[in-house]
Amino acid sequence: RRDGRARAESGGAIVSGERARGRPATQGEREREKRKGREGKMSSSDNEEYDQPELKSEEVVTKYNVAASICNKTLEGLVMQAVPGKKPMELCAFGDLVINDLCAQQYKSKKVEKGVAFPTSVSVNDCVCHFSPLASDEVLPVLKEGDLVKFDLGAHIDGYIAVAAHTHVVQGANPSPEVSGRAADVLKAAYVGAEVALKLIKPGLTNQGITAALKQVATDFGVSPVQGVLMHHMKRFVIDANDVVIQREEVEQKVDKFEFEDAKVYTVDVCMSTGEGKPIQRDSRTTIFKRAVDQDYRLKMK
Repeated sequence: RRDGRARAESGGAIVSGERARGRPATQGEREREKRKGREGKMSSSDNEEYDQPELKSEEVVTKYNVAASICNKTLEGLVMQAVPGKKPMELCAFGDLVINDLCAQQYKSKKVEKGVAFPTSVSVNDCVCHFSPLASDEVLPVLKEGDLVKFDLGAHIDGYIAVAAHTHVVQGANPSPEVSGRAADVLKAAYVGAEVALKLIKPGLTNQGITAALKQVATDFGVSPVQGVLMHHMKRFVIDANDVVIQREEVEQKVDKFEFEDAKVYTVDVCMSTGEGKPIQRDSRTTIFKRAVDQDYRLKMK
């Protein structure tokens, strides 16, 4: 979500590849951190348990797979609903409803937190991401035939998150399976870029290898990687851990080098543009927020 606002780039269509993100830490995790501060250092065995790679647990892998299945089913429904005349606001509400309904059917006998991990956003044409309008907004765009629509959503089971994105071309009364011209170039570039990134996330390889590979993919298709797009290391309830892959490195935008590790979870976030790939801030209001996990709030009812 970054700042939570929709961003746009003039003169270009933007499409995105597959992604995964997380959610903020729970109150229980914050309390655990407080106890650690009061009690001093934990024992080495406790530290080992706390830092144990989560994918080595069969139960954890199952929860990831369930969340991923929910995301994929929701995306299928959104694609079917994305027809001329439909409003992005309606699609966002539909996506969140499906995620919550499907999550409610899982782990009924256990007290497991589950539901939306990343609110459904529907960004059209030159809008890069994070467009999730409300019914009260004054201007509500309507989809039309030929629009490039980016869906972005996420679900979690017990804090283990799967988030996916998909770019769809809105079809009219006589749908055509083919996309041509610059739209085809940017669609294919995002797809190939995501596939390349997946193959390069291996123990011992570095984040810099992915950045270089995405630059080459964009050059081959004659498009531009979008500035500011990051792929994060992800942990339980954590949307953006410290290790990141930057899609497009600039003089003023660089990240530290790191090596990928076994049994760790990383996002794949690829975003390409037929323009220069330099987003600008839109005037639409912020509707998606991320909780500040390092702050506690006391709320009072009037």
